[in-house]
Amino acid sequence: MTMTWNDSVPIYRQLQQRVVAMILDGALNEGDPLPSVRQVAADFQINPLTVSKAYQELVDEQLVEKRRGLGMFVIEGAREALLKSERERFLREEWPVLFARLQRLGLDLKTLMREAPTEKGNADKEEKS
Repeated sequence: MTMTWNDSVPIYRQLQQRVVAMILDGALNEGDPLPSVRQVAADFQINPLTVSKAYQELVDEQLVEKRRGLGMFVIEGAREALLKSERERFLREEWPVLFARLQRLGLDLKTLMREAPTEKGNADKEEKS
């Protein structure tokens, strides 16, 4: 886990968001252990209480569980729950703004799909350069 801290967001929140991103990206799977509080604190030179607070947020969100004497583990269904909530948040908060901008710019789905980056498209563009 590599981190660059943003001064406008509490470190525990940034750490919590990083773990959420790792679950969504598949870097942490259901049943996987989280790095120990001590290890994370040492790696990032932050207070162990900060790491504990981030991990507690994840427990409160029912994404990880504490296993006495073993550590913290990603619970079953965590990724699906995160995907559901992130999709709902996107549709509620980001999509209306994005849709309005697309309309202002006169962009339609056909144009967007044609311009969307793809593995093949990126290779073709590199060959033309």
